[in-house]
Amino acid sequence: MRISELAETRALRPEAVATAAAARARWSGGSGRLLLVAADQPARGTLGVDGDPVAMADRGELLERLCVALERPGVDGVLGTPDVIEDLLLLGVLDGKVVIGSMNRGGLAGTSFEIDDRFTAYDADAIAASRLDGGKMLLRIDDSDPATARTLEGCAHAVTALAAHRLTALVEPYVSHHVEGHARNLLSPQAMIRAVSVASGLGATSAYTWLGLPVVAEVERVVAATTLPVLLLGGDASGDPGPALDGWRRALRTPGVRGIVAGRSLLYPRDGDVRAAVDAAAELLRAAEPL
Repeated sequence: MRISELAETRALRPEAVATAAAARARWSGGSGRLLLVAADQPARGTLGVDGDPVAMADRGELLERLCVALERPGVDGVLGTPDVIEDLLLLGVLDGKVVIGSMNRGGLAGTSFEIDDRFTAYDADAIAASRLDGGKMLLRIDDSDPATARTLEGCAHAVTALAAHRLTALVEPYVSHHVEGHARNLLSPQAMIRAVSVASGLGATSAYTWLGLPVVAEVERVVAATTLPVLLLGGDASGDPGPALDGWRRALRTPGVRGIVAGRSLLYPRDGDVRAAVDAAAELLRAAEPL
């Protein structure tokens, strides 16, 4: 199926989504490290890359970039909201891939309720029914915003529900604060250690919990705050993958780090070469010391 045919399929044969999900060949394991491509930013209203506020707005272009990335050697899978995952299922490009469903996208970027990250996308039952491999959630802790308590509770319930299905919960934790009405993440080692400590204790069990963490100064101290598996984030919207590659190269030496999950830095590189950006990240994982 071509991307141009997706709209017609969605209009006339919506049941094709469930059929494609049921027929998908599941991931059977890999080298021990993971490289995942993230595409859940649009659902939170975050479309900008490298100064272009709507760089990710064209869904056909986003899907084409995802298809290019997913066909590259060393790419293990994708992370996305239901609309994106279902498009990729209909395109038939997720066989044998890790597929992580994004769960809480309700804290829209730049809004007064940004910290109140309601679960507006996948829930654990839907992830299990769609035969996905896990769910991702964003946890931002703002000491001055009472909505943090609701987000903590929602993430805890999601971790517990995913574990009941024996599915991975990927938690991305931050300590945040408000700057001129917008939520900003604190990326000091101390702030990230606090965020990791809180996230590690969410839910009735941590047996299936992984953490997605940015590469910050003294990342070794941050990762040492937990025994949970860690994926390194690469959410830089500058369009320049160079700084992300340098940070990943350093952080991949840290015990407990299992791989990379990155979106715009790989899908929208400044030079437009998605293949080269993805291949460079995959080469870092191949060159890393065996786990």
